[in-house]
Amino acid sequence: MLNKKQKLTMKLQRFLYYIYGEKFYKQLNYNWSKYPTRSHIINELISLKKYNSFLEIGCDKNVNFSNVLISKKIGVDPNSGGTHKMTSDVFFRDNKEKFDLIFIDGLHETNQVDRDIENSLKFINEGGTILLHDCLPKKIWHQIVPCIYPKWNGDVWKSIVKSRTRNDIDTYTIVADHGIGAIFKKENKNVLNLSGEKLKKLKYKDYYEYHSKFMNLISVEQFFDIAKQV
Repeated sequence: MLNKKQKLTMKLQRFLYYIYGEKFYKQLNYNWSKYPTRSHIINELISLKKYNSFLEIGCDKNVNFSNVLISKKIGVDPNSGGTHKMTSDVFFRDNKEKFDLIFIDGLHETNQVDRDIENSLKFINEGGTILLHDCLPKKIWHQIVPCIYPKWNGDVWKSIVKSRTRNDIDTYTIVADHGIGAIFKKENKNVLNLSGEKLKKLKYKDYYEYHSKFMNLISVEQFFDIAKQV
């Protein structure tokens, strides 16, 4: 719950962004209540793949972490929840273990998400899956960094787009629960052709107009079909 000072600060930031920021206010019409939750998808995947180990980056009072059903799970959060009270950078620096499933839901800023993806790729088991939350913001306000709106996804979507340009990983976005990114450590046969300069200049308008192509959208059912083959 935000206090009065925080609410006033956010209102001021929104006003300043309205004056100086990107002028694009169309929105996507996802109704997330119609789709399975991240916890449901995670547990279904664990059952399907017979996974034994789970790592969650960013636990936020264990909203998801407490619902994950698996024999071994580790949660990393510097503020609330999980089993390790530290940043993901510190955790990965000292970590020696590998995991079947890694769920990234920490700081929703693309530079941090990029690091979390890169580190997760080092510690994912063969046949494992990396999932990311908050990949499909519906409004421009939901993705502005720093956070200036109560319902915040951040610009995680930019990290998904970057991952789509790589040959060595196969990246999708599941249409469910604010967008769930899925990364498999295998050849990407549908590489997104975007140069480094274009990646640096990505705007919400680009995401809005090309998000189906950029994000490589799939249904929950399609995700499980793909996961079976990894």
